[in-house]
Amino acid sequence: MKKKIFFIAISLITFSAISKAQTFVPFVQTINNPNRWVDSVFKKMTRNEKVAQLFMVRAHSNLGKKYADSVGLVIKKEHLGGVVFFQGGPNRMAPIVNQYQANSKIPLMIAMDGEWGLGMRLDSTVAYPYQMTLGAIQDNGLIYKMGQEVAKDFKRLGMQINFAPVIDVNNNPRNPVINYRSFGENKYNVAQKGIAYMKGMQESGLFTTTKHFPGHGDTDVDSHFDLPQLNFTTGRLDSLEMYPFKQAFTEDLIGVMIAHMNIPALDATPNLPSTLSKPIVTDILKEKLGFKGLVFSDAMEMKGVIKYFPNGEADVRALIAGMDVIELSENTGRSIKLIRKSIRQKRLSWINIDEKVKKILAAKYWMGLNRVDSVRTENLVPDLNRPESYQLIQKLTDAAITVVKGADQLPIRNDFVRKTAILSVGENLPTVFGEMIKKSNPKNQLFIIPKDISIKEMVAVKAELQNFDQVVLAIYDTRKRPTSELDYSTDLKLFIADLARKNCISVVFANPYTVAGLPGLENSKSVLIGYQNSKEMEKSAAKVILGSLKATGKLPVTINAFFKYGDGAQMK
Repeated sequence: MKKKIFFIAISLITFSAISKAQTFVPFVQTINNPNRWVDSVFKKMTRNEKVAQLFMVRAHSNLGKKYADSVGLVIKKEHLGGVVFFQGGPNRMAPIVNQYQANSKIPLMIAMDGEWGLGMRLDSTVAYPYQMTLGAIQDNGLIYKMGQEVAKDFKRLGMQINFAPVIDVNNNPRNPVINYRSFGENKYNVAQKGIAYMKGMQESGLFTTTKHFPGHGDTDVDSHFDLPQLNFTTGRLDSLEMYPFKQAFTEDLIGVMIAHMNIPALDATPNLPSTLSKPIVTDILKEKLGFKGLVFSDAMEMKGVIKYFPNGEADVRALIAGMDVIELSENTGRSIKLIRKSIRQKRLSWINIDEKVKKILAAKYWMGLNRVDSVRTENLVPDLNRPESYQLIQKLTDAAITVVKGADQLPIRNDFVRKTAILSVGENLPTVFGEMIKKSNPKNQLFIIPKDISIKEMVAVKAELQNFDQVVLAIYDTRKRPTSELDYSTDLKLFIADLARKNCISVVFANPYTVAGLPGLENSKSVLIGYQNSKEMEKSAAKVILGSLKATGKLPVTINAFFKYGDGAQMK
């Protein structure tokens, strides 16, 4: 009996030790801890290697072996700190990741922009809903779970960093670069959703980098092509744009990316992007707000930064401003030389460089890069397309679908007397949504209305609709990136407005801002916002209309005078 009790006691102690070892510890709480691995690696580095650790280079897996090898040679020759992968696919990318790591003296930190998961960049992978869609969800626990699943995917493919989530407050419907990538226009909702996503990833061991500090949501210029200017007061910027970031900092956020924006209220230097501003990066972010994690630049090849600071000068100024990691320099070899020259000129110091390098090495240790395992290529695509991931996507869209008008008219009256016309506008083929509504009643009929429909064909459809008792109107955006305006002709928009008055239930599978460009849609007896064109969202909308799902989503943005932030019936 005593032996049994002793065994149980040992087991409990062992289990307790394992649980304690597996407890999540944020990177920002480990930076100042003694670290033998960091010290040993740092001591062996040359000065060029130290500077090179501050750079992350662009990589693709869809541009062929010659391109991949050329990037690999740069990484090996210059001993760069990391890689940012863009378009490609998992089966092509995994061997490249293994090649780059094998040829690196110091393990590489590997990143990707995965705001809606790997599917944002890679084929044959899971694409979760856009952040604007997530902004409508009332259960933030679902978003936390999404973060966990995204972390599994990143780690399975040998990556350690996700440049996500976007926690910009998108209060400008015309924003050409953030828009549907944001959780919406309300700073509290953006903060809550962003923190849920962040925690899901971080607590699963993925290094998370929110963006774009101090806030890119109220711009009408794309910083990829020019330098946006934010002409707001310090008080406005502090209370609105920076709010989600400040909340994330209190929750142990471990990475932040700086935007390329000129902000006179924070730094009056003409044409100076925030990435190159010491008052913004060091004085505000690091000192005033106390951020201790890694600070990444946005891509340094973007016109918003190199327009006024070309030929490598932007990279030097970014480090002077307080940046820890330079992402996508135009020419890393040139910039390494320029940085060493700036040290000789006393613009930078080796003390400053050493601090950054040690922080990066500490981050690499937190990422588990003190021990690099090769990416397993067998079963890679099945592992990245888990059934539970797709089940979660359906739960997310079910929770996001929003009824902004006419909840009392739902579910649809679908008896065997009534005839329903289902119109799929913008698509060229039958859709999941249309087929689901059609199958619910043999009297229902599906009409496909392509974007290039002629006026003559519209007249013919209108005439045929006189034989139906009710209309279900589904509006689709078939473009890869859903902007604030549909690419529909004026005639097609007038056609939609006319249909909306005919005992119509309208569903928009597009960016919610597009509704503002469809005057007359508010005359529908019911209006549902589906946020994006996906099979899962189509199923969610059909379930609401047919009565098997109660919509709970709420608008994360104001569309117009008819449909405002927070609208959305909580169907019982």
